[in-house]
Amino acid sequence: MYPNTGYRNDSQLENKLSWKEAIGIFLSPRVVTMLFLGFSAGLPILLIFSSLSVWLREASVDRSIVTYFSWAALGYSFKFVWAPLVDTLRIPFFTDTFGRRRSWLLLSQASILLAIFLMSQIDPAHDQGSLTFLALSAVLLGFSSATQDIVIDAYRIESASTKLQAMMSSAYIGGYRVGMLVAGAGALLLASYFGSNAESYQYSAWRNAYLVMSAFMLVGVITTLLIPEPIRQQESNAGLEETSRMRILALFVCCVCGFVLAYIAFGQTIEEQIKSNVLNLFKNKALVGLLVELLKLFCGLIVVWLIARALVRVRLVEKSVVDVLYLEPVREFFHRHGMKAALLMLLFVGLYRISDIVLGVISNVFYYDLGFSKTEIATVVKSFGLIMTLVGGAFGGVLCMRFGVFRVLLLGAVLSALTNLLFVLLAAKGNQMWLLYFVISADNLSAGLATAAFIAFLSALTNIRFTAMQYAIFSSLMTLLPKTIGGYSGSMVDAMGYGTFFTLTAIMGIPVIALILYIGEKSEIKTVGPLEKS
Repeated sequence: MYPNTGYRNDSQLENKLSWKEAIGIFLSPRVVTMLFLGFSAGLPILLIFSSLSVWLREASVDRSIVTYFSWAALGYSFKFVWAPLVDTLRIPFFTDTFGRRRSWLLLSQASILLAIFLMSQIDPAHDQGSLTFLALSAVLLGFSSATQDIVIDAYRIESASTKLQAMMSSAYIGGYRVGMLVAGAGALLLASYFGSNAESYQYSAWRNAYLVMSAFMLVGVITTLLIPEPIRQQESNAGLEETSRMRILALFVCCVCGFVLAYIAFGQTIEEQIKSNVLNLFKNKALVGLLVELLKLFCGLIVVWLIARALVRVRLVEKSVVDVLYLEPVREFFHRHGMKAALLMLLFVGLYRISDIVLGVISNVFYYDLGFSKTEIATVVKSFGLIMTLVGGAFGGVLCMRFGVFRVLLLGAVLSALTNLLFVLLAAKGNQMWLLYFVISADNLSAGLATAAFIAFLSALTNIRFTAMQYAIFSSLMTLLPKTIGGYSGSMVDAMGYGTFFTLTAIMGIPVIALILYIGEKSEIKTVGPLEKS
């Protein structure tokens, strides 16, 4: 059995609520706030993923290159690296005026607005240089959006007790999906309305659509200006001097530059040589490409570690400061849960969403390749899919309040794997509107249910002393492997076809189910945080 978790109001987890009480929590002002912040968080992501993928396909960009653009969102998978900066650094004027959380929210939202505007000014069909600049703008959007997520997650956890987290997660998912609807269906419909289609690509149509999307980000800005700053229960980094904060920022900048230079130094010539040699061994181009990208990532991380170690040795940053910001939150998590349970939970976090995320990277390209129009994709996949996700998320939140998060996590994992098999059927049947409705209904219901439980689970794992850092680690780990693999989904489809690819994504869910069942057998793990079985 584990020691006290350190969560807020842990004893309340043991009390079941009636259906009426559970549903009534949705009316709480703190829960409603998460709808609007969720919208602000959900809007940017599809402007990197599905909407951008359709734009690129209409501009006659190769499918394999289209899915590579999903790596622009890898900032979500490394946000734990700069999460301590969000907790530590003060923004001149803004922090004194708006508070720690709201000042960072405003800064990240302004950066999102800038990134979307820059993307709107680039025509990917112009030349290779345009694609490069569009990719850089997309990376800025991914970094800014990931920063906003860090702050929103911290705000949500610090604004309410553990008892409210499932409902706040459901509200957040609801707003998030509305934002995705606007960025997904809205962007596609606007691009069509302004005159761009598969037969006649018009850059101006996509430019105008992305400019409208940037205007919708004002919803997040206005919400941030209106909401109160959360009352933090503990300022874990309050004792750091201003010079220490600036040195941490300098350390971060040096590490980022080193990571970028490592990628440049790797070079196309070296990359192609390695691919050629490894291809002779594996005879699988998609797998070889994935392995080489993982190698580049590993080399970049090694360079970052060496730079950080060197700068600590020369006293640019005191070792004690790095320890407080980066190591103490990790040590606390392992100490609280024990090595075995902590590793199992981290493995679970890293794998839970893998089948959904890998499939999701190429889903819009799949619908487009089947012959569905942008209007049909916007109507069925985005608009109708949103309704199903909201229903699934709300239902998942209520189920968590009634039966505990563990059971809903298991149900969500099973449904996610099974619904991926429906895409195999859709790939075989082709352009069938009734089947698309059925597949989207099942897939989005299960995704909403599973996500509501998973966010509640991650929130309860987080200690209030290290809110931003610990939750950033969990959410980064959640997307790192799936998004890395997802970037090669286009090459994988080229090599094996849609049917086999979707079957493979369903199989990816089997280890997740097995892991949940294994955890369920361990009574000492079941009692950690919300993993109670009633």
